Amino acid sequence: KASQLPLLDHFADHRPSSFRKKLRVNPAIFNKILDQISGHPVFQNQSNNKQLPISIQLAIFLYRAGHYRNACSPEDVGQWAGVSVGTVVNCTHCVIAALLDQHDKFVYIPGIHSEEMRRAWAFTESRTCRAWKNGVFVADGSAINLYARPGMFRDGFYDRKACFSLNCQVSTES
Repeated sequence: KASQLPLLDHFADHRPSSFRKKLRVNPAIFNKILDQISGHPVFQNQSNNKQLPISIQLAIFLYRAGHYRNACSPEDVGQWAGVSVGTVVNCTHCVIAALLDQHDKFVYIPGIHSEEMRRAWAFTESRTCRAWKNGVFVADGSAINLYARPGMFRDGFYDRKACFSLNCQVSTES
């Protein structure tokens, strides 16, 4: 397996558009996310087998989250990164755990009566079907399958492919 991960350093320095195409974030945003999650305990272990560097785990997660259909399968992501399927799954789990613990720093939800929310509703209605007119958080993101049906909002995670999953989307300001 020949990893394409070393290309990311070159892309970050010389071709940011290629970096963005692979990971769906600018290099500066990648570094900010990395700084935010680097101290999380999920990246620590007492094993003789060291974890991959957090930057590699984040890159694997973002590549997977930023693609869809077959391109986000653990097999294809593993081939791109030069790692095993199990490593892709473990990286995904670790990064999601770290991001969820930073939820309030990463996710901003405007007030229900704010001008931002009104603009978001108008945008959503202009780009989707009328039934979604009050939705602003629906996105065509990659599905990350859950191991089992969640206890809370149980069937709300049931998708069109008869799986329990979360849709993941990373967005940035340009």
